[in-house]
Amino acid sequence: MKQSIEIIPFEEALSIHFRDLNVAWLQKYFYVEPIDEEIFANPRRYILDNGGHIFFAKYEGQVAGTCALMKAKNGEVELAKMAVDERFQGKGVGHILLEAAIAKAIDLGLGRLMLYSNTKLQPAIHLYEKYGFVEVPLDGTGYKRSNIKMEKILP
Repeated sequence: MKQSIEIIPFEEALSIHFRDLNVAWLQKYFYVEPIDEEIFANPRRYILDNGGHIFFAKYEGQVAGTCALMKAKNGEVELAKMAVDERFQGKGVGHILLEAAIAKAIDLGLGRLMLYSNTKLQPAIHLYEKYGFVEVPLDGTGYKRSNIKMEKILP
């Protein structure tokens, strides 16, 4: 199945998918916070212009998921805004997105990658653990929904 998945970089024409995929999962499990709205309204300003990256996964030609590498206020780089369309869950899309983000972080020479999540999202936590992320002390995230911080030391 993974051979049907292609990772592509951000294009302005795809920004609606970045917003819609993320809003769908946020509304299903939590709620959209004001900071989310700001980022979704202008991903170029909040992510790309700050040295970040946005990835899309296409499954058999359809946008199936997205994620971003985002510079955090404390200088860290955060794996953020990862979402997979429910129609494509279970097809390896999340794995391929995560592998692409980790590979990009390594290419950028980063020493580590961190993320914020919620323990309610056990499949996501399990995926992160599978790829070597471990829980670290939680600090101020800017997101009310986050109750866990994880990081991965990169080679």
